[in-house]
Amino acid sequence: MLVIDNLRKEYKSLVAVNDLSLHLEPGDIFGFIGPNGAGKTTTIRMLATLLTPTAGAAYVDGIDVTRFPEEVRSIVGYMPDFFGVYDDVKVWEYLDFFAAAYKIPRSERAQIIDDVLELTDLMVKKDAYVEELSRGMKQRLCLAKTLVHDPKLLLLDEPASGLDPRARVELRELLKELRNMGKTILVSSHILPELADFCNKIGIIEKGNLLLFGGVEEIMQQINGGQGLEIRLAKGDDMEKATAVLQAVPGVQEVQQDGELLRVAFDHALAEQHQLLSALITAGLRVESCAESRLDLEDLFMNITQGEVQ
Repeated sequence: MLVIDNLRKEYKSLVAVNDLSLHLEPGDIFGFIGPNGAGKTTTIRMLATLLTPTAGAAYVDGIDVTRFPEEVRSIVGYMPDFFGVYDDVKVWEYLDFFAAAYKIPRSERAQIIDDVLELTDLMVKKDAYVEELSRGMKQRLCLAKTLVHDPKLLLLDEPASGLDPRARVELRELLKELRNMGKTILVSSHILPELADFCNKIGIIEKGNLLLFGGVEEIMQQINGGQGLEIRLAKGDDMEKATAVLQAVPGVQEVQQDGELLRVAFDHALAEQHQLLSALITAGLRVESCAESRLDLEDLFMNITQGEVQ
């Protein structure tokens, strides 16, 4: 669905995007991660045909972004990090304007507007004025605008920026629904735990360079060198003894203590975790729970990046 081949953007002496390459398959949800000024927005604007690359190429569903921008715009939905609204315009009029811009016939617009309002849970605000909406509702309206022409690829630049916790949860659930509808989504965000909840691919960019790209599970496997497990012992158990017992089990790379919780880096398959539990129980320790560690993109981000800016 998306192929980026050595894409580059220069502004005089500044290289905003440096020979970036990646590919997304239909149905992929790609989390584009990076600090401010890393090149995320520049990349997205090039894919949306709003900026011309200095070098390299990008293809959306096989169509060259630079050579055939009009064709690309018909299959791409772009949601910028900041978007404008118009005074004295109602929600349905706002959507009707963009539907007309996408050359959707007048006879079809009413049903399409109702469909995207239903999808984004804004039907009750259909006749409200845009400037009266909350920040979260405006974000959902911008996403509804992005969907009016039924694009194959969604480019979402910081869609959760400035939202309160409830609005972020609602937006995340909406993106999951779009994934279930078969949309391919590229989403940039600083709220890393939420990306881990629904992205199947991630990329980390810093100073215009793509430091890492691939499937979420594969990347964490490479970084950790194995599986992560969290084992909780009963209160009062000897944590030093438990650590020593676990470190003696073949395949254990590292054990970290956190209260009654032990975090274990294990280079064997998770199906073999019974070895860890058997060793603890044989040593007289009381295991309350054992689970695979939850993916922590924040730790990954801190390990990969150096905090440098352009």
